Amino acid sequence: MSSRPPLPPFTEETAAQKARMAEDAWNSRDPEKIALAYTENSIWRNRAEFINGRSEIVTFLTRKWTKELEYRLIKEVWTYDDNRIAVRFAYEWLDDRGQWYRAYGNENWQFDENGLMELRIASINDLPINDGDRKFHWPTGRRPDDHPGLTELGL
Repeated sequence: MSSRPPLPPFTEETAAQKARMAEDAWNSRDPEKIALAYTENSIWRNRAEFINGRSEIVTFLTRKWTKELEYRLIKEVWTYDDNRIAVRFAYEWLDDRGQWYRAYGNENWQFDENGLMELRIASINDLPINDGDRKFHWPTGRRPDDHPGLTELGL
């Protein structure tokens, strides 16, 4: 059985580490790598879509990033307790017609004893934005450590 520290029960510091690790992984846009942070039978609700297990996670993320181009994500811990973390997030993406969007949302996460996510419930809304309204300007990949987070950006 693989382990994915930090492990529950979470503290303020370890919850923030877990959120940043998730942000970094999703910003990599590598579905196979990302799926390893979830249990084999992980259950997701993403918007109105229900996803079960790692193979469906890989399929979902592969499809997501063929549509959501130039993806950049920031996550921030909202609260945590024992083996659960709630985060709020925003990400910006470009569609194939040149329209930018900012997606806003919340995720509720539940982890097993090995630190793998067994449940992810995500509520997400997309807002069309102009190129000049974008706030996430780092090169694709990991958000730089000195880039402001959601609170600092007023989001």
